[in-house]
Amino acid sequence: MIATINNIQIDLSKPIDISIPLTNTDANPIAWYIEKPEIEPVVFGEWIGKVSEGSSTNFNNIFFNPHGHGTHTECLGHITREFYSINQCLKQFFFTAELISITPENINGDLVITLESISTALDVTKYVNLEALIIRTLPNLHSKKHLNYSKTNPPYLSEEAAIFIREIGIQHLLIDLPSVDREEDEGKLLAHKAFWNVKDVNNLNDDVRMNCTITEMIFVENEIEDGSYILNLQIASFENDASPSKPILYNIK
Repeated sequence: MIATINNIQIDLSKPIDISIPLTNTDANPIAWYIEKPEIEPVVFGEWIGKVSEGSSTNFNNIFFNPHGHGTHTECLGHITREFYSINQCLKQFFFTAELISITPENINGDLVITLESISTALDVTKYVNLEALIIRTLPNLHSKKHLNYSKTNPPYLSEEAAIFIREIGIQHLLIDLPSVDREEDEGKLLAHKAFWNVKDVNNLNDDVRMNCTITEMIFVENEIEDGSYILNLQIASFENDASPSKPILYNIK
């Protein structure tokens, strides 16, 4: 099925899913010092919401944290004193996108995605129409889909790189790491603040980027080539700063 979006043709029958499924097994990725998700049938006395246990339906409770348990999309409400919901901030779902692969640089023992590495990987002629940027870090190991990132100091984005991404007009940033910021940074959250242009979390400036999003813990298979795509950014309708999400790429015909 062919669709036209922003005068660009895509084949809707060939989606490229770059999300990580959420499971209640040890295969689920974890960040921020929490345990794996829980997916368990509801129990009322002797009744168990599970067909294999005699119920007519499977009827599960799910306990998870969107930030720590897999692919999720967040709005600036993640770092502000006032409540903002991803369900209210993200109102459009198809975007022009560019996928780039970057090897983080070793800086004082940390692995950092720098401004220079991003500006080198991006084609300057595409800045004008580019709405979303997808960063795949190298080496791109399948273990990313199952890692416990807690207390490992994963790679992260420099503040200068986040400012650059903001200044070239990127509205939606996607990355295959648990956070754009350092795991332990004394609460500075420099890359988050730079991307959303938040100068004071208690008193927001007029030019904050209210409708921009950050998506973390994606996984882009190695056979998916760097280049231009159409992104469909799908979220669940949670009134929360973040939601589990399912970003889908489409090749441009």
